[in-house]
Amino acid sequence: MLVSHTLSVSIKRTPKDVYRFASNPANLARWATTFCKASRRQKGKWLMETSLGPVEIRLEKKNALGVLDHIILPPGGVPVYVPMRVVANGAGSEVVFTLFRSPNMSKKRFMADIALVKRDLSTLKNLLESES
Repeated sequence: MLVSHTLSVSIKRTPKDVYRFASNPANLARWATTFCKASRRQKGKWLMETSLGPVEIRLEKKNALGVLDHIILPPGGVPVYVPMRVVANGAGSEVVFTLFRSPNMSKKRFMADIALVKRDLSTLKNLLESES
């Protein structure tokens, strides 16, 4: 089994609002800023511009359960599965994001990735709460 770390952030917006925004790949560059510099649809696929170059991202189909799971396909690399959910938290939402440490990833790199995801979740929260 892989080592995992789950992060969450509370957002003062309805799950429907959070899901609608976060499930749209066109919005990735607005909130996933530590990794995604831009996103675009090309030949039926979603690509993100990253420091690694163009990276394909496959998102879970639209659903009523708040599932935002996605797979990141780095060029020439191993696909990375990222479980993500939006769930109700009172009148607001909780966004839950799980990271897995790949077998060849150092502990230092894993901790750095956790910090990046924390920053992105904070950006998502601030962006959505400022638009309400």
